[in-house]
Amino acid sequence: MNLVLIGIAAYVLASLLIGLLVSRGIRSETDYLIAGRRIGLTLATFSMFATWFGAESCISAAGKFYKEGLVGGTTDPFGYTVALVLVGLVFAVPLWKRGLTTLADLFAQRYGRGVERFAALIMAPTSLFWAAAQIRAFGQVLHASSNLEFTLCLALAAGTVILYTCAGGLLADVVTDLIQGVAIVVGLLLILGAILVSSEANLAEAWRAVDPEKLRLFGGPDRSGWELLELWALTIGGSVVAQEVVSRVLGAKSHAVARNAALLGGGLYLAVGLIPAFLGLVGPHLLPELADPEHFLPRLAEKFLPTLVYVLFVGALVSAILSTVDSTLLAASSLVAHNVVLSFAPGLTERQKLRVARAGVVVFGLIAFGLASGAESIFELVQQANGVGSSGILALLVFGLFSRLGGPRTAAATLAVGLASWAWGTYVAGWTCTYLISLVCSAVTYLSAGLWEKHAGQTC
Repeated sequence: MNLVLIGIAAYVLASLLIGLLVSRGIRSETDYLIAGRRIGLTLATFSMFATWFGAESCISAAGKFYKEGLVGGTTDPFGYTVALVLVGLVFAVPLWKRGLTTLADLFAQRYGRGVERFAALIMAPTSLFWAAAQIRAFGQVLHASSNLEFTLCLALAAGTVILYTCAGGLLADVVTDLIQGVAIVVGLLLILGAILVSSEANLAEAWRAVDPEKLRLFGGPDRSGWELLELWALTIGGSVVAQEVVSRVLGAKSHAVARNAALLGGGLYLAVGLIPAFLGLVGPHLLPELADPEHFLPRLAEKFLPTLVYVLFVGALVSAILSTVDSTLLAASSLVAHNVVLSFAPGLTERQKLRVARAGVVVFGLIAFGLASGAESIFELVQQANGVGSSGILALLVFGLFSRLGGPRTAAATLAVGLASWAWGTYVAGWTCTYLISLVCSAVTYLSAGLWEKHAGQTC
C-alpha cells in the first residue's frame, strides 16, 4: 500500500509541476480565469470531458450502477452527456459572442450590477458542492488505498487540491485536463482489459447473472417516473448553467471551437462513461456483497490489476478528481472575486485581481473540506451542487440570451423565487420534485414580472 501512496504523490506532484510551468504565462485576470480566450479545439474538448468526468463518474456512478443498475446512471453518464450536447447546440455560440469572463457577466450586461452580484452569490455554492464531492472522492481513494483514517485522508485531499488549484489558472487547468483525460481513459481500459482476460472474472457468466430489472434505464422498483424526471431535469439544468463548463466556452478561441468542443466532449463523455457503467452492472458477480458501493471501483482494480498497474489506475482516478476539483474551486473563486469583490473595488491592478482570485481559492477550498467532512456520500453532494438556486439562473440565462423581456426587477424576483422555492422544497417541505417545481416557479415569475415591468414602462 505504501507503493500506492507513493504513486499518488508522484502523480499529484507531476500534475502540479505541469500546472506551474504553464501558469508562468499568466499576466492578467483574463489569462487566469479564461486562458486569455485562446483555447483550441483539442484542449477544449478534453477539458470539457475531463472537468465533468470526475469523482462521481469513476467512483460514485460505478457504485450506483453496482447497487441500482442502469437507472443509477440517470445522472452519470447519460444526464451529463445530454447537458454538454445541449450547451454545444444552444448556448455556446451566443455566450461566446458576448465576450464574457463569467456567466454572471451576462447578467451584469443584461440586468445590471445588483443582479450580477446576486447571481454570483447563488452560483458559487454550486461549485463549492462540486469541489466537496471531488475532495470526498479523493479521500475515498486514499482511504481505500491505505490504513489512514478517513478524516485525515480528507484533510490531505483538501490541502492537495487547494495547492494544485492556486498554482495556475484555466490555461494550466485545460493543459493538465488533456493529460488527465487521457490518463483516466487508459486507466479504465486497463481494468476492463484485465477483467476480460481474467479466468476468475468470467464476464459471460457475470452478464447472465445481471438482474433484468437492473437493465431498465427509465423506471424501476425504487423510483417513480416523477423522481426520474426530477433527476434528469436537475442534472441537465444544473450542468448547463455551471461556471465550469461556461468558462471553457468563454475561453475558446472562436465560437466554432466553443460549440464543437462541447459536442465532442459530450460524445467522449458517453463513450468513456459506459465503461464504469458496464463494470458496475457486472460488479455484484465480481465483488459480491460489497458493504460500501463507493469502494467498488478501487476494490475491483486492486483485485484484478497487478500492483504496478494498480498504482497507475489509482493515479488515473486521482487524475480524474484533480481535473474536476481545480475547475470547481476556480469557478467559485472567479464568481465571487470577479463579480462581487471586484465590482466594489474597480481600481485594482491586474496583479491585485490575481491575488484576490487565488485567495478565494484557498477560502473556498477550506469550506469545501468542511462540506466533504459532513456529507454522507459523493452522490448527495453532487445532487446538492446541481440544485442550489440553479432554476432561477437557468431562467435568466434563457430569457436573457434569447429575449428582450424583463429588466432588473424581473431578474431579481426570479432569482429570489428560484432559490426560495428550492430551499423550501429541499429543507422544509421535502418535495419529491423540488427542482422541477422551482424551475416552473422561476419561469412563471420571470414571465409575469417581465410582462408587468413592460406594461409599467409603457404606462410611464
